[in-house]
Amino acid sequence: MNIWIAIGATAVGCYAVKLIGLLVPAGVLERPLVRRLAALLPVALLAALTAQQTFADGHVLVVDAKAAGLGAAAVALILRAPFLLVVASAVVVTAGVRALTG
Repeated sequence: MNIWIAIGATAVGCYAVKLIGLLVPAGVLERPLVRRLAALLPVALLAALTAQQTFADGHVLVVDAKAAGLGAAAVALILRAPFLLVVASAVVVTAGVRALTG
């Protein structure tokens, strides 16, 4: 029963956040600071999620095959490779390191 309460509370919370977003006046959204924050916030969140998923195992900091895959993806991005090639290089390097290290 507790999980249904959590699901209901989350649904209500998500709806409230969307409603609050719709109630913000357009003049506030046109401010340069707000526009800049709106552009940078998704990038910061995705970078934080990537770092957390790559270097964390519970409460322990780890450096394993995922870090090598992330490094390969970073190199591919620096070389301006297409997105599929970036993903493929990360997958191949991660799998290769896992195969070599067991």
